[in-house]
Amino acid sequence: MEIGPSGAGLPEPHASFLRQALERLREDPRLVGVAAGGSYLTGAMDQWSDLDLIVAAEPAAYAAVIADRPRIAASLGDLLAAFTGEHVGEPRVLICLYRSPLLHVDLKFVTVAAIAERVEDPAVLWERDGRLTAALRAGHPRFPEPDRQWIEDRFWVWVHYTATKIGRGELFEVQDALALLRGRVLGPLALKSRGARPAGVRRLETAAPDLAREMADTVASHDARDCARALAASAALYRKMRDAQPGACTPRLAAEAAALAFLDQIRSQWS
Repeated sequence: MEIGPSGAGLPEPHASFLRQALERLREDPRLVGVAAGGSYLTGAMDQWSDLDLIVAAEPAAYAAVIADRPRIAASLGDLLAAFTGEHVGEPRVLICLYRSPLLHVDLKFVTVAAIAERVEDPAVLWERDGRLTAALRAGHPRFPEPDRQWIEDRFWVWVHYTATKIGRGELFEVQDALALLRGRVLGPLALKSRGARPAGVRRLETAAPDLAREMADTVASHDARDCARALAASAALYRKMRDAQPGACTPRLAAEAAALAFLDQIRSQWS
């Protein structure tokens, strides 16, 4: 381990990559600065961690920098593969895999002004003339919070739909639906209840170990009976977390009763 640019302890492979990457990026006059986010900010990086880097460019050069991303990424280390992040709704990100040792690095390319719109305050690793720091002062971090009414309005429809897939025997779709409920509903609510960032199920085992044990019951094998059990466990855990904050949303009680009754019909096949 060694001390990284923000003062946090970094595994040596990550620190070594950063030293080389920052040296190379400084040489590009189109770039204004580099910042780090994610687990870098908490000092919780370990050998399994990836690096989340934000690369800020001059506005006039941004289009050229975006087009040049593969070459820029290849200049930072022994690049094995890279692709853009449309699948996670972030086409500005270049997702990279380097080797010696294998290291996952996300490079998010933004204009210097765009860094003001963010979900967290990144650590500035290098900048020209304080411009990254100035841009960060222009805005405040805002991580999307779970919208409890949005969730409640959809949850029981999702339960019914997933139950129909159990009835039809489309169990891979059921497993996908259960994962969606964990990632979009149960995980964020569990993390939020423990004061953690509501980012899917990320680090749920350490942030909310008691709820993580209950969440384990929502994982199903490729078996119809077990899928029905896991869906019922998902509904029960959601109701527990919803009802722990009365008034946070208007419960859709008719939809809830109908969806749970339908799920009971599906489960009755094996009783």
